[in-house]
Amino acid sequence: MRKTEPLEDEDDDVGRVLSLQSHVVHGYVGNKSAVFPLQLLGFDVDIVNTVQFSNHTGYASFTGEKLDGDQLCNLMDGLDANDLMSSYTHLLTGYAGTKSFVEAIVKVATRLKSKNPDLVYVCDPVLGDNNKLYVPKELVKVYSEDVVPLANVLLPNQFEAELLSGIKIECEKDALKVCETLHDRGPSIIVITSLSLKDDDDDDDNEGEILMLLSHREKDSRHAYIVRVPRLDSYFTGTGDLTAALMLGYLGKGFTSNRALEMTASSVHAVLRRTCNYEARMAKKAKASGEIRTRRPSRTVPPPELRLIQSREDLLSPPPLLRAVKLL
Repeated sequence: MRKTEPLEDEDDDVGRVLSLQSHVVHGYVGNKSAVFPLQLLGFDVDIVNTVQFSNHTGYASFTGEKLDGDQLCNLMDGLDANDLMSSYTHLLTGYAGTKSFVEAIVKVATRLKSKNPDLVYVCDPVLGDNNKLYVPKELVKVYSEDVVPLANVLLPNQFEAELLSGIKIECEKDALKVCETLHDRGPSIIVITSLSLKDDDDDDDNEGEILMLLSHREKDSRHAYIVRVPRLDSYFTGTGDLTAALMLGYLGKGFTSNRALEMTASSVHAVLRRTCNYEARMAKKAKASGEIRTRRPSRTVPPPELRLIQSREDLLSPPPLLRAVKLL
């Protein structure tokens, strides 16, 4: 076991999180990616599953059902009737999928903030990626106009940041402008979780790395940082959910936003490296036994499931791997 300095006050009651995200019976996306890391960091987590599927949609098929907005509000009424809503220090939301459910999330966030004005809302606005929407187009407007103003911490990927701001990101200056636009609507911390930018010196994309950019506005001051994360030769699911949970956790433990970004990037990268190494070992074993196995995702070979439980030490004490460089 790696000997590292433990996080401070690990035994203290650091907060209670209400997590509204997807759920899968098998695998690690949504709440399955978010809850375990938060519990490791000392948070109590109450869970609402926006959908309950057999497995994530990267597999050839899946079964399950979705929660609707009225059902979510009914659950909140039950909590409120027992005076439990005031216990939450954080709200974490991820995949919703329908307009009615996102509108219900707005109602939940508003109710929670009326119970606890200091509540921190961490929002992963799951809309799509790689220029492709995962949800109905009408959700972009609801997120932009109703959800973003309620969020304290917003974690879009590049495509989602562009949708929410209406600004195309091609360079670092564009990314900072997007953050400024989103800050003006409410969130004090914005993390663009995956960026691919044109290099200032040439026209080539930064193919060997993924960039994470954080912008933090407090009163009259603003700071921005960027972390360069080595790109791994695979495709993963659940990384955005894990990233949002870890940012909530490290910020909730009292770390500065730039330090929380470093720790999150380092932890997530460690999880992905362990996942890649496991897949490589399994492929080697399969080859030795005469089986055909590929690491490339397809409709018959889904993305590898995160080795989350096996990475618990990296979640508790992130390896000193990645550093945030100050931009502003």
